[in-house]
Amino acid sequence: MNTRRRFLLAAPLTLAALPARAQPAWPERPVRFIVPFPAGSTPDLTGRAVAARLAAAFGHPFVVENRAGAGGTIGTDLIAKANDGHVLGLSINGPLSTAPALYPNLPYDPARDLRAVSLLVRGAQALVVHPDFPARDLAGFAAHARANPGAIAFGSVGAGSGGHLAMLDLAARLGGLELLHVPYRGFPEATLDLVAGRIQAMVVTAAAVLPQLREGRARALATTGTRRFPGLPEVPTLAELGIADADSYGWQVMVVPAATPAARIARLAEEAQAALADPGTRQRLEAAGFEVVGSGPEEAAHFVAAEAARWGGLIRRLGIRAEG
Repeated sequence: MNTRRRFLLAAPLTLAALPARAQPAWPERPVRFIVPFPAGSTPDLTGRAVAARLAAAFGHPFVVENRAGAGGTIGTDLIAKANDGHVLGLSINGPLSTAPALYPNLPYDPARDLRAVSLLVRGAQALVVHPDFPARDLAGFAAHARANPGAIAFGSVGAGSGGHLAMLDLAARLGGLELLHVPYRGFPEATLDLVAGRIQAMVVTAAAVLPQLREGRARALATTGTRRFPGLPEVPTLAELGIADADSYGWQVMVVPAATPAARIARLAEEAQAALADPGTRQRLEAAGFEVVGSGPEEAAHFVAAEAARWGGLIRRLGIRAEG
């Protein structure tokens, strides 16, 4: 019996003895990084910073695509429906936490079709009023609203938006204040009307109204973060004013299609965290008024689920419907 035959008889061939099939490296080609808002927006700033880091780490381009529209749901739907393994991106409050409660025919289900990679940034909101508003603080705001039911007009960028829901939540916590909601197509229009006195109040991301506040064209009565907003150190938080557990934020989360392997999600989270740790990136985002977070996947998923339960529950309890 020759040597080769003796070896085969002595050591039967098993699957374990076969060389493992080489797994293709990922990515195999450029990756589309969807940002569901226009170029120049804060989500675009965050997305481009993260995409640049991912490109350097993985050795392939991560091409930012701005797919704006429908409050971010169009771009978010593109990420949810992608099935070629080379599409990911970021999304925000509306498409991930409130849209399912607002739109019965939403073409995607965030819980089913997407996986959170990292909570990238979040920004506290502020209750702001016209400079001539008679109240100087939150207690005065509540007292004026009680004395004049329905007379305080507040703006937002639409039913179910972050500012709309935060104001309704605050009104309920202050004893069921009756306020008049005025929806706008966008933030610039609402801000112009606040400054002009056509509406009296808004709850809005604090950083977005810093120029108006610093120029005296608007006043902030309270902020909604767990600590004071750095750009408005003199303005108390709702918690400081005795309203517990009312914190609210605008936030951005990196997301991938649900079929993405867990190991890839973990690696993407690590690189997103590294991107946000870059001093230049952190400085730009903080200058835009955001708190840099850079969480892991588990924390991000828990955060999004909690936000969906909180704000989606409020939408259903109040019977809020989207316009149009």
